[in-house]
Parts: sequence; C-alpha cells; structure tokens
Amino acid sequence: MSDAVVTRSNRGQWEVVVDGRPELSASFSSREEAIDRGRTIADELGRTHQVQDAEPTGTITDPQEP
Repeated sequence: MSDAVVTRSNRGQWEVVVDGRPELSASFSSREEAIDRGRTIADELGRTHQVQDAEPTGTITDPQEP
C-alpha cells in the first residue's frame, strides 16, 4: 500500500485515489478541484500528494452500449 494520495486523469475525469481508504476516493470533472481535494485529504492524513498528469481529452469517455 502506498502512503501517497494520488490525483490522476482517468478516461476524461480526474480522480483522487486513497489507498486503504476507498471511502475517501472521489471523481471530479475539473483537474483543479481534484488537486485541491487531493491536497486536503493528504494533509488530513499526513500523507504525500502526487499528481499524475495526462493529456486532456475534453470529453468523458464512458463505454457505449451497442
């Protein structure tokens, strides 16, 4: 288990992932909002915060049903 709180892009959304604390993990449409939340959680838990950047796609890409 990592001690870091990770903010990363995932299929057009930004998510905050907290290992060992799934109830604190969340998704955001805004990179800035996700980073702010990730920093807050990391500070509260005494963990480091990592941001994994990715190229923006401009859309949320959920799989489409046939």
